[in-house]
Amino acid sequence: MMFNGKTIFIAGHARLPQGMAAKSVFDTLTITAEVDVKYGVVLEASCTLATEHGRDFIGRLLRGTSLRDGVDDTIKEIETYYRGKAANALIAALKDLDIHFHQIKTEEKHKIK
Repeated sequence: MMFNGKTIFIAGHARLPQGMAAKSVFDTLTITAEVDVKYGVVLEASCTLATEHGRDFIGRLLRGTSLRDGVDDTIKEIETYYRGKAANALIAALKDLDIHFHQIKTEEKHKIK
């Protein structure tokens, strides 16, 4: 697939709590997302939760989220629908991903000027 500059790949990271299955593989939890540059919409997302089911669930939850609108609503969805030990790490990683998105958007604005 050729990239046309209309999407970007962003990662957000957070520390995992003690006693998690994924902790034996990773010390941090990572959320990755392919995001539409113009509208900030998450087209595809994944994370480093230990189970495929957990990774799929978070991917579906994040898909369609517009980072331009912020992540408060998505955080509420994680708090409501995800009842695993990694909830706080997922929220922290999502906030980190959101920060990276807004840094990129700010850098783009400065390049145009």
